[in-house]
Amino acid sequence: MPKTNPGRFFEDFRLGEKLRHATPRTVTTGDTALYTGLYGSRFAVQSADSFARAIGYPRSPVDDLLTFHIVFGKTVPDVSLNAVANLGYAGCRFLSPVYPGDTLSTVSEVIGLKENSNRKTGVVYVRSVGTNQHGDEVLDYVRWVMVRKRDEAAPAPPELIPTLPKVLDPDAIGDACPIIDPDAYDTGLAGQRHRFRDYAVGERIDHVDGMTVEEAEHMIATRLYQNTAKVHFNQFTEGQGRFGRRLIYGGHVISIARALSFNGLANAFHIAAINGGRHVAPLFAGHTVFAWSEILDVQELPGRDDVGALRIRTVATKDQPCAGFPLRQGEDYDPSVILDLDYWALIPV
Repeated sequence: MPKTNPGRFFEDFRLGEKLRHATPRTVTTGDTALYTGLYGSRFAVQSADSFARAIGYPRSPVDDLLTFHIVFGKTVPDVSLNAVANLGYAGCRFLSPVYPGDTLSTVSEVIGLKENSNRKTGVVYVRSVGTNQHGDEVLDYVRWVMVRKRDEAAPAPPELIPTLPKVLDPDAIGDACPIIDPDAYDTGLAGQRHRFRDYAVGERIDHVDGMTVEEAEHMIATRLYQNTAKVHFNQFTEGQGRFGRRLIYGGHVISIARALSFNGLANAFHIAAINGGRHVAPLFAGHTVFAWSEILDVQELPGRDDVGALRIRTVATKDQPCAGFPLRQGEDYDPSVILDLDYWALIPV
């Protein structure tokens, strides 16, 4: 039998199949420093142990998206090694805080399959759960990914498109944030004075800044997460593909957009859930990412008076500043839009 792993193709997946992914990953302070170096994220709770302790954390937690990327990266060799593109996310909940020294592992279940009409590819839906060394669940989410077929003539597996939540209820989020002391939350040190009650439904925020994507940075990022998808690394093969070059990992775009959102949402320190997300268009090195956000909802959390929840839609664009809040052209997305992300973030009252 071959000793190497060519990755799964669409016809290899089966509904209900459970995949225990290899290589547990211990998160270190080196990982968090490198993550900051890649994106320049400035959220105070994740940046300073002293700030985090003052409001009730034992120390600075790992950035929520770093946790997401590491849990995600475990799944790639078994789910998306032969992916054409990662398409979207739903029902993502951050369930426990992660700290340097914690070890993360991931298990996935195939919950949906649909062959595309070209018979060259199909869409695979998986629910992935990340746990720490104690068996505590730290994250669960659904994603769907377009995967190549090995043989176009191979029969498709039974089709099922799962029903997914459009938005998570406020009472289902917040478990990864301990009770904090909002009076000890120093908005001067955090970089912005605006708290929960300063945001209103329908408000739009241009995050102003842009960040140009470099080939080396996105490759370092995907290596950091042990994401081995060929579309991000192998110019020899991708040079012969439909784009002629490597794709920027979609999670890289999410982290850039989140870092940019600090300018306007500095105190929305914790991503509690991702309701849904769509990678609208590909991104390549050399493009500059901009972002804007809209407040979709403002909710108090049941049983808590320390933090509230903002439901935020963050839209990222390429080579298009966002003062005009680009989103749609008729029924289609504006050509500049690359990411449309809907999430809940917690902010002190």
